[in-house]
Amino acid sequence: MSQQLKIGIICYPLIGGSGILASSLATQLANRGHEVHIFSYDSPIRIDLDSTGIHFHRVSVNNYRPFKYAEYTLPLAIKIAEISAKEKLDIIHAHYAVPHATASCIAREMIGSDRPKIVTTLHGTDTTLLGQNPNYKFAIQHALNQSDVITTVSESLKQDTLQTFEIEKEIRVIYNFFSPSSPTSTREKMRESLGIGQRFMLLHMSNLRPVKRIDLLLQAIALCEEKENLRLVILAGDDFDSYRQKVEDLGIGNYVQVETNATMVEDYLQAADAGVYTSEKESFCLSILETMFFAKPPIAFSVGGIPEVTGNEQCGLLHPFGDVEAMAKSIDSLVASPSKADELGANAQARARSHFTAEIIVPQYLDTYYSAL
Repeated sequence: MSQQLKIGIICYPLIGGSGILASSLATQLANRGHEVHIFSYDSPIRIDLDSTGIHFHRVSVNNYRPFKYAEYTLPLAIKIAEISAKEKLDIIHAHYAVPHATASCIAREMIGSDRPKIVTTLHGTDTTLLGQNPNYKFAIQHALNQSDVITTVSESLKQDTLQTFEIEKEIRVIYNFFSPSSPTSTREKMRESLGIGQRFMLLHMSNLRPVKRIDLLLQAIALCEEKENLRLVILAGDDFDSYRQKVEDLGIGNYVQVETNATMVEDYLQAADAGVYTSEKESFCLSILETMFFAKPPIAFSVGGIPEVTGNEQCGLLHPFGDVEAMAKSIDSLVASPSKADELGANAQARARSHFTAEIIVPQYLDTYYSAL
């Protein structure tokens, strides 16, 4: 039997791929008998903090008066050091380099002997956004090189990271995974509650950050010839108000429906007919994987790690970035032929189950922890 570990996981508590992956990983590790300590400034989403083996440590944001801006890195480092020394953590798993891996490195210096190993997982923004900023680049590079192991969620992100930073060690690719919960409603009842009727339901799930290019998503819907027969449902992880004028200008208010504060994404996934995603950059796109698990074909731009998720044209419809005309035609083709959507969806589900389950991915993280030790 493998050694039971004490693992600290540092993540953002927000709706987004990194927070969801970190929360799911914590649950899976605890279910396997490991002790998990989660560090964040708020309770992470999609996790039961009362579960056996999971301990949550809230980090207070420092509003010390001489600081012009709230300080988070140092309070986080102090909390990590305090709990690591007390609980004798084996591993600190930082999701994102800045500020999480940076704080982990500071904490390890504070602890001295019996220091935990640091595993840093990059999810995208560290490389594709902050890595391009000279104010952050060398801090990220230092945190990565001070980590014992670096992982990325796709081969695409690994290559981008190697091109952006001078990395002194191997980078492991460990893909995201998804463990769907059972829906709380039937497909029929959910569609009835949403007022979908017999229309083709397109689902988009994201935090609405600029990189998700909601403007292009709305343009694609406006170009669809089958608008009367479809409904775009957006599960918004942030405020949609800045896009409402765009909806009005495009004249698509009758075809777009925004849902906020949705906790059971499985209910929406079961009710949908396809997923549509228009990101400009995407290291993996967990939302696409979630869509595939429910046998719904993804329609997306072929950027970053998305082709690694969908695999081939038999599992989804990918287009060059920005080609909203082609995306609209793909949407029209599925609305006109639901059987085609069903066929692609079945293929997508088979790929998701054969490549991206917890049973496949979690052991890879455990192997990474043991190798770091």
